Amino acid sequence: MMRLRALGPAMPMMKPGVAVSAGIGAAVGLLACDLLLWLIAQGAEIGHLLLVAPFGASALLIFVIPNSPLAQPWSVVIGNTVAALAALAVMRVTDVPLIAAPLAVGLAIVLMGMARALHPPAGAVALATVLAAGEADFPGLSFAIIPVGLGSVFLVAAGIVWHHFSGRFYPFRQPHAPDQGKADPPPERRLGLRPEELATLIDRLRMAPNIGVEDLARVLDAAEMEAASHHLGGLTAADVMTRDLVTADADMTVGELADLFRRHGFKTLPLATAAGDHVGLIDQSMLLGQLDPDLTAGDLARDVATLGPDADAAALMALLAVGRQQAVPIVAAGKLVGLVTRSDLLALLAARLREG
Repeated sequence: MMRLRALGPAMPMMKPGVAVSAGIGAAVGLLACDLLLWLIAQGAEIGHLLLVAPFGASALLIFVIPNSPLAQPWSVVIGNTVAALAALAVMRVTDVPLIAAPLAVGLAIVLMGMARALHPPAGAVALATVLAAGEADFPGLSFAIIPVGLGSVFLVAAGIVWHHFSGRFYPFRQPHAPDQGKADPPPERRLGLRPEELATLIDRLRMAPNIGVEDLARVLDAAEMEAASHHLGGLTAADVMTRDLVTADADMTVGELADLFRRHGFKTLPLATAAGDHVGLIDQSMLLGQLDPDLTAGDLARDVATLGPDADAAALMALLAVGRQQAVPIVAAGKLVGLVTRSDLLALLAARLREG
């Protein structure tokens, strides 16, 4: 017997800020799409009729769950356009709405599946196309281009812009391509499942429409790092960081920086103000080929991710394992209080393994 709990919510509650951002983004995106279609169609009302239903559902996917494969640009634009074309093809066979509507939706699903462009709102596009075809001013085949195809492009473009400024990823990141012609995956992925294995796993579990390969890989990577951090006994950045720091000044020349690197044998140097405020990080490799005598440390320093003293080992591992940072500045109230390098973390892991 089915438990009543199974009828309840299956999703966690959205954070208020995320919900508000998604709602505003969807409204702004639809408004922009509506205005552009209206301008291109020179005020034709049919663009507004289609925009109300299927595009509203597309906007929900794009602005609320932008990581879903169903919300990606290919799925939105191709899915909606193919669905409209499917409905127009069915209307060539029969113009009886009672028969044409279900046939159009069924054919749209088949074509979307073949085109790898599943997009749930496209089912409504097929249905809306059949219903709109009965209007006296229905434009015919061009309906699949304007408003359906072009409107989908506008909506996707609005989503890309909105998520860029709101800090979310859209379109979602595809699996990593080999770097510089090498066949090897990135270091953090060499002990895990390959992208093709993850794709097979997703397909076997019939979850392909719900999660992409790269998203699943990111979840697994985060879970593995979190599990590894448990072996570090709850250590924080404050427990492992170097406190007695050698820092660079913003006005140091390239020659002075090179001398500092040589004397201390460092690979990275943090840049801080005289008051101890964190400015950035300088990698030793940045000095290679630098011949400009006027170049200073302030010109070379790059902004990197920082953590607070209470950050756990999992957060440190996440920043140091991806290959983008050689070290993590530890900052409290804007002041540089320590530094954790890859060497520090490797030494700590090695010590814990010996203890185990």
